[in-house]
Amino acid sequence: MAEQQKKQQASQDINALLQVRRDKLANLQEAGKDPFIITKYDVTHHSQEIRDQYDSLEGTEVSIAGRMMFKRVMGKASFCNIQDLQGKIQAYVARDDIGEDSYKDFKKYDAGDILGIRGKVFTTKTGEISIHAEEVTLLSKSLQILPEKYHGLTDTDTRYRQRYVDLIMNEDVKDTFIKRSKILSSIRRYLDGQGFMEVETPMLVSNAGGAAARPFETHFNALNEDLKLRISLELYLKRLIVGGMERVYEIGRVFRNEGLDTRHNPEFTLMELYQAYTDYHGMMDLTENLYRHVAREVTGSEILTYGEHEMDLSKPFERITMVDAVKKYANVDFNEVADTEAAKKLAKEHHLEFEDRHTKGDILNLFFEEYVEEHLIQPTFVMDHPIEISPLTKKKPENPDYVERFEFFMNGWEMANAYSELNDPIDQKERFEAQEKAFAAGDAEANHTDEDFLNALRIGMPPTGGIGFGIDRMVMMMTNSPAIRDVLLFPTMKSIEK
Repeated sequence: MAEQQKKQQASQDINALLQVRRDKLANLQEAGKDPFIITKYDVTHHSQEIRDQYDSLEGTEVSIAGRMMFKRVMGKASFCNIQDLQGKIQAYVARDDIGEDSYKDFKKYDAGDILGIRGKVFTTKTGEISIHAEEVTLLSKSLQILPEKYHGLTDTDTRYRQRYVDLIMNEDVKDTFIKRSKILSSIRRYLDGQGFMEVETPMLVSNAGGAAARPFETHFNALNEDLKLRISLELYLKRLIVGGMERVYEIGRVFRNEGLDTRHNPEFTLMELYQAYTDYHGMMDLTENLYRHVAREVTGSEILTYGEHEMDLSKPFERITMVDAVKKYANVDFNEVADTEAAKKLAKEHHLEFEDRHTKGDILNLFFEEYVEEHLIQPTFVMDHPIEISPLTKKKPENPDYVERFEFFMNGWEMANAYSELNDPIDQKERFEAQEKAFAAGDAEANHTDEDFLNALRIGMPPTGGIGFGIDRMVMMMTNSPAIRDVLLFPTMKSIEK
């Protein structure tokens, strides 16, 4: 009961503080000083620019703008901290410099208000670079209370739901998303320099193929047709290869109707690229070079630290087949496994759960997921997957039970998936038919036949290498972020019941 009374009192106190802010706004509006009628403010400098260029800016008039995070009133003079895109800077505000009426207004401003400050750059007696204000303008009145200064915004659920507050209160969060933008820019510069062209393909599709995932479904009223949100970028980009665009890539959102955890969000950013006249070995070379390039540009190093692990991108990435990896870490040699029946017997002996429809190749993949992935800390290409789990990939000519595919791993995570792309329309049709049978047998993530894509292959697609990169995981790795939600500005959250 006492706890409930405390909560009720706290709520009443907050409501009273909020009302004070609304009353202040009303008074400003009655006095003809409504901040919300201001449409622009000329900003000449940001906080870090002033610090970096202090020698040339000392004594010079500048204009800054940002959110007031702190204010200390000392009679006829005050100090406040202004936070802008680049950080915080102190302003010295004196009554005799900005005028008595303006100073009275300033003293009533609240933490969270957005101010414009014009004044001269100087250094205080304590050595802090500051702005000596000559004019203070209220640009926006904050009617909400920011989290308490010393404890900040720490509740993760609130941080994700109110990212705008998270960005204000936690400087490292803003740095993460600035770095995310730099990563995307670095990727684009590298690929553009390699002759790739960035393109855009449909998000609403009639057949969501190119990956093993459940799609989100919707209805298009104008055409009275059911559509799906794409789960991959693959099939449309390959159509462009058929059309003669030899090097294409797309960075975009894809949507998979799956669970939420530290590495999965139902909408996420995928990059796929396709290059004619190369194979999955060419994609391995591109992946190594791209990761090194981005790491150097964004982090300044080819050593990535994530949690307790250090990943060294400077060395050649390890290359190992899936069969050899399972042999190494599970001590099971699938080269010696005769058939599906023998594979299922092994799975039972190792307490691996499987379904009746699973074949030898599926069981191999289950062994890989259970015994191998966690060990792949350093950059590693796991090659030559079983054909059963790779419906869009070229068979290995010398061993048609396997395909020319690799998955790129770091920190025990899958970071990319690449193929020598299947360009045989007859083989592709048979693979689609096998996928349809798998769907009928209960595999909700199986691909469906895409007749238009088959027609494109019949027109003729050159030998092609393709790869898909999980951009969010790449950002997690390069920012040492523990969860995918930490690198998505607005992650998917369960709705709050009203």
